[in-house]
Amino acid sequence: MKIAIASDHAGFYLKEKLIRYLVKEEYEVKDLGSYTTENVDYPDFGHILARAVTGGEYDIGISICGTGNGINMTVNKHQGIRSALCWNEQISRLARAHNDANICALPGRFITESEAYLIVNTFLNTSFEGGRHIKRIGKIPLKMY
Repeated sequence: MKIAIASDHAGFYLKEKLIRYLVKEEYEVKDLGSYTTENVDYPDFGHILARAVTGGEYDIGISICGTGNGINMTVNKHQGIRSALCWNEQISRLARAHNDANICALPGRFITESEAYLIVNTFLNTSFEGGRHIKRIGKIPLKMY
């Protein structure tokens, strides 16, 4: 599984820790920035991440900002992205199982390092259930009438 990960300055430290964890778990990981704790704008990195996932270069994305909300809103502007703000293991599992989420958004200032590992591990190891959820996911993309 190929994973792309991006953050703003508020998510930088957690992103660095997650990269080390994922590499240790033998995932292929691409760091798309930010590369420092200097103040940056989360949309700049969210758009890069969303394009990497929709373009097929990466199977899954992980995004991190202070609350997780801003970067989550940004990536969800892209057709084909189903990003879920995951603040605990159950939300992470349901985002994959019911929504076939392809980006896991994390609130870097509101979860611990160990919670982040559990959330991401659950996200990566949960399969989409299909079934009744397929029709619902098909209704997500905006259709112009």
